[in-house]
Amino acid sequence: MAKTETIRARVEPDLKMQAERVLRELGLSATEAITLFYRQVVLRQGVPFEVSIPNAETVEALRQAREPDELTEYSSLDELKATL
Repeated sequence: MAKTETIRARVEPDLKMQAERVLRELGLSATEAITLFYRQVVLRQGVPFEVSIPNAETVEALRQAREPDELTEYSSLDELKATL
């Protein structure tokens, strides 16, 4: 089938740049990624991933991930296991 429809969407420039960088690493263009998303929506009859409001623990983990100075680093898996 011929591709004749156009989709236009406005997104933040930084988000677009980051997403396109990831897509390039995956070998996908933005058009291919959107087509893949649409095909999955049709196949699953809905959004192909969970959409939910994160709980407090997840929100805190995301906040810490954005502030690397607050993350705890371990030199080995054994060291990490010892703290659990």
